[in-house]
Amino acid sequence: MNHDHWIRHFEENTKNRPEPDWQAPLGIQGRALSRLRRSIQQFQLGDGGGPAQLIAWNRDRYLSDEATRRLVDLWFKEEKEHSRLLGDLLRRLGGEPIATHWSFELFCGVRKWFGVNFELQALLSTELVSNVYYQLLRKHGDDPVLRGVCHLIIRDETGHIAFHRARLAAGYSRCGPLRVTLFRLRTLAAGTVLWINHRGAVRSLGGSDAEFYRGIWRDVNTFLRALRREKPHPLHSAQPWNGSQAKRHRSPVTRDP
Repeated sequence: MNHDHWIRHFEENTKNRPEPDWQAPLGIQGRALSRLRRSIQQFQLGDGGGPAQLIAWNRDRYLSDEATRRLVDLWFKEEKEHSRLLGDLLRRLGGEPIATHWSFELFCGVRKWFGVNFELQALLSTELVSNVYYQLLRKHGDDPVLRGVCHLIIRDETGHIAFHRARLAAGYSRCGPLRVTLFRLRTLAAGTVLWINHRGAVRSLGGSDAEFYRGIWRDVNTFLRALRREKPHPLHSAQPWNGSQAKRHRSPVTRDP
């Protein structure tokens, strides 16, 4: 894998990150505010508020060299930054961080016990569906700080999704229809778990069930098309991942989706 390229990507991505205007007037009130507050509490816990590292029982097999450990540390450092942003947003919305949630405990449990390959697959599916969630909040949330936080997180998730694509590209030629179907189903299942907990918040802002699931299907299709086109040359920046754009990165040798 082109570790140097991705290490540079994560290091460069720490630059030019304008903070949201935390003092701007709050643009969300009433029931929408209450539902959004609960939703952000859960995301703040999941996006780096919990164990910001690989936790699978056999993770040391994957983290067998210094470059891979450095790359994974930088990836999760961005997740911790998301937790920081969401924590500040949560306080602006009048809430406080939570220590646990059933969906978070379930997710950590399967990550730990099913092994590092499953954990990486689960994290990819989670980032794909979370990106759709943040896109809907940015689109429908009538609050400048909420949009600013979502913009920064979407920028990072764009790089995370492209990183996963590069990680998987070399093995994709061995990926048959069954594996592709399972990947789609896993991602839809991850989206459904997310939607159970966050549907009320997104709908209270103006989003819809159909919009959410169309976003997941679109982005999974885009991801798979880009995976087929992956070329062995590096890219020095990534465009926002919105389901209609895909960029190419050097291919590593890893497992299929």
